[in-house]
Amino acid sequence: MTREQQLDFLIKQLSPLSDLPGTAEAKWQLLRSLMNVREPQPMGNDFLSVQDELLQSLIAEKGITDIADLQPCQDGIYLWRGDITTLKVDAIVNAANSGMLGCFIPCHNCIDNVIHSYAGVQLRLECAEIMQKQGKPEPTGQAKITAAYNLPSKYILHTVGPIINNRVHEKDRKLLASCYRSCLELVEQNKVESIAFCCISTGVFHFPNAEAAAIAVKTVHDYLKTSSHRMKVIFNVFTEQDEHIYKAILG
Repeated sequence: MTREQQLDFLIKQLSPLSDLPGTAEAKWQLLRSLMNVREPQPMGNDFLSVQDELLQSLIAEKGITDIADLQPCQDGIYLWRGDITTLKVDAIVNAANSGMLGCFIPCHNCIDNVIHSYAGVQLRLECAEIMQKQGKPEPTGQAKITAAYNLPSKYILHTVGPIINNRVHEKDRKLLASCYRSCLELVEQNKVESIAFCCISTGVFHFPNAEAAAIAVKTVHDYLKTSSHRMKVIFNVFTEQDEHIYKAILG
């Protein structure tokens, strides 16, 4: 199939629309929107085969960065600015919401939406199965592990950070630190050798970037000092502002 044939096939599997957009980019945005609003449910092998080929080719076109090609700024600690869905590392961290099913807003620019969009519909289904067994919303400060499906990483760690409404309280700081510790504990339990953290709770959750970064670095340093499990940790940033903040902390 050509790219447009893939898009047409997948859109028609998810929607009764007969009048499709005229460009491949517009079709991708429509497909992504349909995937974003779709409730978790199994899809047939024909759909998954075409979806997986499409998503893997889109990620490859964005350019994949392998942790093996990065230089640490400290022993076992890396700072990398880029799109986390293109990072080839054992595990990446997703800043999730308490529903843990991904973002349902079409083409929203949050990391939760981007990760689910490029991982594929299988991710929402696995998250739904985990949440059904749990029987309640995901508490702030904890974490869950899933497969990464079409992403270059092997796993995704989903954690819910604190939401800041007016000012940061000590409870918020402790919960944010707990997010990082919970992810590191899952890394150790699953013998994962490398993990990339996004900037948890910043952005739409409004945790001040500099304070969040300080908590992230301290928590990781403290954990690595006491853990016998050797792992590589990447602090993944997306904006120039966060890159400057982490460079100032890490040296």
